[in-house]
Amino acid sequence: MLAMTSSFITPFMGSSINIALPDIAREFSMNAVLLSWVPTSYLLAAAAFLVPFGRIADIHGRKKIFLYGMWIFTIGTVMCALATSSWFLIGSRIVQGIGGAMVFGTSIALLTSVYPLKERGKVLGLTVSITYLGLSVGPFLGGLLTGAFGWRSLFVFVLPISAAVVCVGHLKFKGEWADSRGEAFDLVGSTVYAISLTGVIFGFSLLPGMSGVLVSLAGVAGICVFIAWELRQSYPVLDIKLFRHNRPFAFSSVAALINYCATFAVTFLVSLYLQYVKELSVQEAGLILVAQPVVMAAFSPLAGRLSDVVEPRIIASIGMAISAIGLALLALMVEGTAIWTIVASLAILGFGFGLFSSPNMNAIMSSVEKRYYGVASATVGTMRLIGQVLSLGIATLFIALYVGSADLSHALAPEFLHSYKYAFTLFAAMCVVGVFASMARGNVRGDDSGDQRRLT
Repeated sequence: MLAMTSSFITPFMGSSINIALPDIAREFSMNAVLLSWVPTSYLLAAAAFLVPFGRIADIHGRKKIFLYGMWIFTIGTVMCALATSSWFLIGSRIVQGIGGAMVFGTSIALLTSVYPLKERGKVLGLTVSITYLGLSVGPFLGGLLTGAFGWRSLFVFVLPISAAVVCVGHLKFKGEWADSRGEAFDLVGSTVYAISLTGVIFGFSLLPGMSGVLVSLAGVAGICVFIAWELRQSYPVLDIKLFRHNRPFAFSSVAALINYCATFAVTFLVSLYLQYVKELSVQEAGLILVAQPVVMAAFSPLAGRLSDVVEPRIIASIGMAISAIGLALLALMVEGTAIWTIVASLAILGFGFGLFSSPNMNAIMSSVEKRYYGVASATVGTMRLIGQVLSLGIATLFIALYVGSADLSHALAPEFLHSYKYAFTLFAAMCVVGVFASMARGNVRGDDSGDQRRLT
């Protein structure tokens, strides 16, 4: 229950922040590029620390790291609510992201540790459904709270829930899971990984400038050094063999990266489209944005259960293809597009993502040995977060190209629509490529009487 509650508050925070971005921009006089760092800073911090904390959890205990992460997330939430400037808010979001990394890297691993293989898809489907419930409530409730009490009320709303998870967790959370207890922690590899990943993503945000190219290339070089280092370690922070010798794990992770890269910026872009181009209120925009995650939440449990009896790659690949259709429809939006068309397009995208996510997660967690659950959970979380950051980076890049550093307003609607159209066209093309990556993973279905043999 605690892991599932954490699966609600973190996506709620992400989706509700997106609907509140115009209000934050007005209070702190932020242009569109700087504004994108409010969601990006959180995701960047979470992505950089996720794999190291997943490994630490495997060694020292997943429950312990989960609860520490909730403490840090709660402290970051308080800081966000009290932010007095744009940079203070961005820094507070980084604190939230570090706590989020500790939670992301352990919650799925905790559930996978408890439930047997034959029930795993059902449980993961339920968890994904709760995640989408957070995404669903985020735009609607976030719009209501922001409209009535201001954007800070979003953090005030989350605070008692996260505090309750911390308190109940310390009192009621029994047992501990540390399948790699006693093994060494690769501090050097973790440091190189965090710095290199930060370099790639931060450099990407500076594109198309030359500084962005140089920083990104330095980050890529650092990732290459990290891979070479990990191949020589007895106890690596990320076992590269999971990618080299485990086809289902490798291609499922790539499919997750592509899918999140193509879909995460939807709320960000459509929220700006509805409020700046269509000139709707924050409450109206939030109500429309609910369409996508509500459909996700409705179909994820079904997709999870189906993946217990049907090969996950089949269901996930169909979901990826439907996502491509939804994104292509969003790319066709203009200033005069009818509201029902927007809602229908978001619903189609939500249906596709709902079919993809939990079967893909089931494929990843079912393809590794038990002692790698923490690293596998953290790896898929990292794929998700890197995809999300790159998604926002792509959206920000197109906005920077067509809108520039000017403050967004209805007067700039034509320029914004250009960036909107090209971003969604690229996202749709990514999902088409993702269908092939999803199908290429092979089968993971094995002996249902116990844990199947997995390559590591």
